[in-house]
Amino acid sequence: MADFLTKMEDNYAQWYNDLVIKADLAENSAVRGCMVIKPYGYAIWEKVQSELDKLFKATGHVNAYFPLFIPKSFFAREADHVEGFAKECAVVTHYRLRNRSDGKGIEVDPDAKLEEELIIRPTSETIIWNTYKNWIQSYRDLPILINQWANVVRWEMRTRLFLRTAEFLWQEGHTAHATREEAVEETKTILDLYAHFVQEYMGIPVLKGSKSESEKFAGAIDTFAIEALMQDGKSLQAGTSHFLGQNFAKAFDVQFTDKSGKLEYVWSTSWGVSTRLMGALVMAHGDNNGLVLPPNLAPIQIVIVPIYKGNSQLDSISSTALKIKSDLEKHGLRVKYDDRDTHKPGFKFAEYELKGVPVRLAIGPRDIENGTIEVARRDTMTKEVINIDKTVKHLSGLLTDIQKNIFNKSLKYRDLNTYKVDTWDDFRESIENKGGFILAHWDGTAETEEKIKNETRATIRIIPIDNSSEAGKCVYSGKPSQKRVVFARAY
Repeated sequence: MADFLTKMEDNYAQWYNDLVIKADLAENSAVRGCMVIKPYGYAIWEKVQSELDKLFKATGHVNAYFPLFIPKSFFAREADHVEGFAKECAVVTHYRLRNRSDGKGIEVDPDAKLEEELIIRPTSETIIWNTYKNWIQSYRDLPILINQWANVVRWEMRTRLFLRTAEFLWQEGHTAHATREEAVEETKTILDLYAHFVQEYMGIPVLKGSKSESEKFAGAIDTFAIEALMQDGKSLQAGTSHFLGQNFAKAFDVQFTDKSGKLEYVWSTSWGVSTRLMGALVMAHGDNNGLVLPPNLAPIQIVIVPIYKGNSQLDSISSTALKIKSDLEKHGLRVKYDDRDTHKPGFKFAEYELKGVPVRLAIGPRDIENGTIEVARRDTMTKEVINIDKTVKHLSGLLTDIQKNIFNKSLKYRDLNTYKVDTWDDFRESIENKGGFILAHWDGTAETEEKIKNETRATIRIIPIDNSSEAGKCVYSGKPSQKRVVFARAY
């Protein structure tokens, strides 16, 4: 099956697209710019949802749901917000169709024009803060810690499955606080939560930091982000957490009476990750044989494939295989026994390699006689034969090893592709010939940032939020700088 994949080294973009489609993750839909997430792809997304949801709830957040449609006037209340999203908004103007008078199809009914046009949500700050106005009167009503699992629409003309589509799935948190300090703490708590999830579950190392003024979320005071390096040397923004200050509270007049009886505007945050994480999984770990899924997120952690001739052999093998499956499942492992008689073992091996299943077990008549089973790792493509009686203990440890190995491999790649540069010539040479993360001094001006972007297509991915300082000169302008920032080309 891997023969159908373009080689990564030949055309990375085509390799990615081939793999998403061939591994049954997603496909393009009849609606331009939108995708169909197929069952296997959605099963991975469900694991992402499930694990993130546990982390949110463990930190005191609860789920709710808000409308898909947002009155156009709401966007006008926060100037930076509307400017940031205006070009991506899909607008509903009418609410009814009718048959054409000539009998040739249907048309929009001109008499069914909405009194106020509705925006299909590109993000939900405005509709949520209009709602919070009714929920908040006193400090006793705070904090509000709400998350929403939803779909959003941002009208994209140039799309790529999972990475950039007109409609995508995500979660968006929206919290309300009595003080600035609480809101800032929430923003950083979520940033750390995202970093933990992407590293511990997805097996991808990330850098944490704040965004520059030009890169931050429209309507935010500060935007914090995690950035991951893909195997083509480009950065992928894997999650963002925004400190919104009192901007949306003032726009929607959301005030509360504090403990001293004084009327104050609420402080707020918003944060989110999306199905873009699916693209990160593919690009960070995949190879020329297909996906390489970290065990913590794999819908199928272990697949058992019988090797047999005739039903009598299959019956004997199945009895042993199903017992192994049951024993593994009792230890919380996700196991599939593939006894389809429509495909040969070789086809199944290739199929599960393509789909990135972490461990494959093969068992045949000789294994039954010898009390052994063959174990194949997807991450290293290595095999070993073990005693059947040790299967549960061995595989529990093996999955942990695979998870660590996948992360360490990705970390090693990032470290080998992170460069400190001090001159403009070195910057351009690195970005053109090496890619990766470039640590360089920047003078802090939007003008310099824009010039670097225009000349190299590299952007400031993050400004590290640690307290380290290092006097130097801006790599472009030569002006004084107190800290290196992270540049990269990005998705």
